[in-house]
Amino acid sequence: MQPDETGTDETTSETSPPPGKGPGLTLVATPIGNLGDLAPRALAVLRAADVVLCEDTRVTAPMLARHGVSVSLLPLHEHNEDAATPKLVARMAGGQRLALVSDAGTPLMSDPGYRLVRAAIAEGITVSAVPGPNASVMALTLSGLPPHPHLFHGFLPPRDAARAAELARFRAMERAGLSATLIFYEAPHRLGDTLAGMAEVLGPERPAAVARELTKRFEEVRRGTLAELAAHYATHQARGEIVLLVGPPGEDVPEAEASLDDRLRAALAGGESLRDAAALVAAATGLPRKQVYARALEMKSEQG
Repeated sequence: MQPDETGTDETTSETSPPPGKGPGLTLVATPIGNLGDLAPRALAVLRAADVVLCEDTRVTAPMLARHGVSVSLLPLHEHNEDAATPKLVARMAGGQRLALVSDAGTPLMSDPGYRLVRAAIAEGITVSAVPGPNASVMALTLSGLPPHPHLFHGFLPPRDAARAAELARFRAMERAGLSATLIFYEAPHRLGDTLAGMAEVLGPERPAAVARELTKRFEEVRRGTLAELAAHYATHQARGEIVLLVGPPGEDVPEAEASLDDRLRAALAGGESLRDAAALVAAATGLPRKQVYARALEMKSEQG
C-alpha cells in the first residue's frame, strides 16, 4: 500500500490542503506527448488558478485551449526566474493561487521552478502538486533495466570535453561503490556522440536503452549495449524527445578485492577533490571518513 492509500477518493490533511484550493503554489504535471494524459484534477487546478506560470506561452496556451481552459499565463524560465520570484511570492502572500507547469512533464525535473519553490517555502507559503507524466520514470519502467536504485541526472554538458569529465565522475563513483541505473535526457542531434562517449568511459558492454517520443504515435524503446546503441545512432538520426538510460555496472566494478588505495585513485581520477573523494569512498566501504581521508593525504604525500 502506498502512503495515504486509504481507498477513498480524497485524503484530507490539516497541514496540506488539497492542491489549488487555497492561496499558494501548485506544481502541475502536464503531458509529455499525448494530450489525453492531462489529468482531470490537473485541469481543475489550472482552471481555478489566478495565474498559470509556464516556460513558453506558445506551448501551454494551445494545450489549455484544447481543454477549454481560459486563464492568465506568465512566462517563467531559466532567464527570468530570479527576477520574477520575489514578485510571484508577493502575489501568493497576498492571497493568489498560482499554478506552475513546464512545457512537458513534471515541473522542476530539468525544468524551471526550483528557485520559486524554495522561496515560497521560505516564506511559509503552501506548495502542493498534482502528480502526473514524467518521461524519466516512464522510460525507466520500459527499459528493462533495474528500476531501483536509480539516479536521475538530466542533461549532460553539450561539449565533448565537459561531457567526458561528467561521465568520468560517474565512473569514479561506480568504482567507489555506486550501483544504480543512470537516467539522462539528451538532444537528438547529440545522441550518437553521447552514446559513443558513454561506451568509452562507462564501458562498451554496459546494458542501456534509448526511449524516444514516449506516449506519442512513434514511441520507441531501443535496448542493447552502449556499443550497439552507439553504432546504431551513428548511422540513424534520432528524432523527438529522448531519454537515455544506462544500467548499473557489472560485478567487476567495484572489484570485490579492490583496495582502499584503488578506490581512492578511482575517485580522484574522476575529478573529485581529496575531501570529496574520501567521503565518497568512506560511504561506499563503510570505513570511518577520518581514516579514509588520512590515507588519501598519505597517498598525496607519497605522490608528491
